[in-house]
Amino acid sequence: MGDEESQTGADSPQQIRGHGAKLDRKMEEAIVALLTHPSVDAAARAINVAPTTLMRWLNDPEFDTAYRAARRAAFRQSIARLQQGSTAAATTKLKMMIDPSTPASVRVRAAECVLDHAAKAIEIEDIEARVAELERAADASQNGRR
Repeated sequence: MGDEESQTGADSPQQIRGHGAKLDRKMEEAIVALLTHPSVDAAARAINVAPTTLMRWLNDPEFDTAYRAARRAAFRQSIARLQQGSTAAATTKLKMMIDPSTPASVRVRAAECVLDHAAKAIEIEDIEARVAELERAADASQNGRR
């Protein structure tokens, strides 16, 4: 087996090295499989590689970086979907809170939830304002030193 073949084989972590190493097609498929299958073994089967190969790729820093980036992107999409449903969730919670036919214990719990979330929102707004003020002060301090 020549050097070139060993660099591009299915077990090789990278197909191309040079201006920004890139993952080969099989490794990109592995990332998708890892995101869509319940286990490393199932992901390996889905892309026809040995589980040991996939485990070795997971230990490769460049593969791990790409895999973590893909996981973060998938998670961001999940959070965006939840945020899209937050208006409906808030409406449901508020309706439960004021509906006289809803059991009292459920109404009380809905009210507690609304108050808790409102308080957290105020805390977050206060923190954002404090951070913005600190950033302005830091900028002013930096500009004063120049």
